[in-house]
Amino acid sequence: MERQKKQRFYTPKEALIKVAAYCAYQERTQQEVRTKLFSYGLEPDDVEELIVRLGQEKLLDEERYAQSYVRGKYALKKWGRRKITQGLKSKGISDYCIKQGMKEIDPEVYEENLLNLLEKKNATEKEKNPFTRRQKLTYFLMSKGYEGDLVQDALKGLEE
Repeated sequence: MERQKKQRFYTPKEALIKVAAYCAYQERTQQEVRTKLFSYGLEPDDVEELIVRLGQEKLLDEERYAQSYVRGKYALKKWGRRKITQGLKSKGISDYCIKQGMKEIDPEVYEENLLNLLEKKNATEKEKNPFTRRQKLTYFLMSKGYEGDLVQDALKGLEE
């Protein structure tokens, strides 16, 4: 028989301490924090009050979250702008914060990432038919979130 974890309810003061630690551990979105606070059994007014307080105390900052998200996804996972933007929108980040976050992308490093991904994929691609091969490489880079025109330029450079 499975033991169910007992739901614990917190006062707003207790919840503030817990959620401050939650935010200090890593960057969070307002929506993630809101969900966490509701799971503590708080009233909507208390939840919004705590979110404002966390923002004032610089524990919750969506612009900083967006910058951190962009740095991680483009530097470590080599994602393109489209996929990063989509990821941030799905997390409920405002367009302004997304724009600020996207400033973290260095265009030269971005293009380098694209070319490195293309070279690696090209080296491992088994398809012999040039048309199908190009199609597969294009699909791979587009699925990583790179813009169509940049992908086409990179493929032209590869063929030359």
